[in-house]
Amino acid sequence: TEPAADLAVAAALVSAIAGEALPSDCIYFGEVSLSGAVRQVGHMPLRLKEAQKLGFTSAVIPAPGDESKTLPKMSLTRLKTLRELEPNMMAAAGAKKGSEPRER
Repeated sequence: TEPAADLAVAAALVSAIAGEALPSDCIYFGEVSLSGAVRQVGHMPLRLKEAQKLGFTSAVIPAPGDESKTLPKMSLTRLKTLRELEPNMMAAAGAKKGSEPRER
């Protein structure tokens, strides 16, 4: 099992419940504890570099750490707890909706 997938699974669940798609250019990774704390995972700088190579422009990751110095082109959102996930996702979805043309 991969603990780094915890945050991605949580984001997918919140997305499904809210009826809002996750941004396709954003990755989510981090371990989620039973208390809801979002924890660091191994090889974070390497994961971010690989994601950037694959075309991702933003990431939602655990709060501790400072990988942004090595990745100036990637927007990083840091979470301390799972409670911070939903407001961040809805804000990102709202920003995306305002910048994209809507289908009728």
